[in-house]
Amino acid sequence: MAEVIRMPRLSDTMKVGVIRTWHKKVGDKLLPGDVLAEVETDKATMDLEAFQEGTLLYIAIQEGQVEVDGIIAIIGKEGEDYQSLLNEKLEIKPGSSESTKLSEITLPSNESISIPATTSLSESSRIKASPLAKSIAKEKGIDLSTISGTGESGRIIKRDIKESLILSSQKITTSRIVPSSVSSGDSEVLVSQMRQTIANRLSESKFSAPHFYLTVEVDMDATVDARNQINKISASKISFNDIIIKASSVALKSNPGVNVSWYETKMIYHNDVHIGVAVAIEDGLVVPVIRNSDQKSLSQINTEVADKATRAKNRKLSLDEMQGNTFTISNLGMFDIEEFTAIINPPDSCILAVGSILKKPAVKNDQIVISNRMKLTLSCDHRAVDGATGAKFLQTLKGLLEQPISLLL
Repeated sequence: MAEVIRMPRLSDTMKVGVIRTWHKKVGDKLLPGDVLAEVETDKATMDLEAFQEGTLLYIAIQEGQVEVDGIIAIIGKEGEDYQSLLNEKLEIKPGSSESTKLSEITLPSNESISIPATTSLSESSRIKASPLAKSIAKEKGIDLSTISGTGESGRIIKRDIKESLILSSQKITTSRIVPSSVSSGDSEVLVSQMRQTIANRLSESKFSAPHFYLTVEVDMDATVDARNQINKISASKISFNDIIIKASSVALKSNPGVNVSWYETKMIYHNDVHIGVAVAIEDGLVVPVIRNSDQKSLSQINTEVADKATRAKNRKLSLDEMQGNTFTISNLGMFDIEEFTAIINPPDSCILAVGSILKKPAVKNDQIVISNRMKLTLSCDHRAVDGATGAKFLQTLKGLLEQPISLLL
């Protein structure tokens, strides 16, 4: 019997996938494990594999976006009739979002857009959603059937409602933008799935999490000397970023109040330390995770970061390698950025922004000397982390970097 291949949910934030390339064509024979196509998600490019033997009977779309659970292809016996499967998909059922009556809402500028009216209580009660999400949806006139849940078992939670509101706001705002003058040298580029997700998640983080920032300047003379000595005897060349990851990991174990995740109705204080390292790639930003980084040596951290950064730029990281972070580090020091603030990477409650190491005049033992200085800025979500908690973490981290031998204890 013919089987429908649907767009899988490959990450907890995924709403749609993008078919980039087909490796098979209609009529090709398939075996389990054969790669059908390349699918771009909001985090990575993945291979879509066949799970059964048969013939590729139908391809729904050669290239472009497909919603989660949308039909991608149909596999079955050669010559088998599959049209009934497509008819079932196209059939509009009573109470579905396709048959929901559209209502008009008026915008402040007297413009109007069509949105689905809120489903009836009997319809919405069959949709998995938290009571808070249902309440917000009812208040804002949002049809829950049009939203994909990212909670447990696909349950719609408050975060999904917020993201829907952000998307609606972006669509409305975009429709009212007056294009600037266009010259012959300009080019128009469609926003990728990854960039859309980055925009949505960071907008949600910035506008829903009350950020505050703490900055310290660190005397890096001892760390510079220690790194030089280590690299004389180490097979792998340790970077300052490796040392900062290690020092941050140790500081998090001493300050568990910073190693925390916020989930609206609960907070999770993590026993393990999993550091997310922001890596810039051509199409945006990904965050590979160094798990149990407090238990790893500098050389192990160096090897893992280098490997994951390379594979991230080639879009070859698995989703598991980009999930589960408890704290994030963003380092722009290599670009001569002295100081900056970073937006928190949810569900983390903090992110550390690392600037350049610069030679500056400094006072040591009542003498003015030239010293290697580096600024660290900790962005904190005030819902989970208080000022004193963040300050103590930075104090610990500063002490570790100014006396790096303590990392060996």
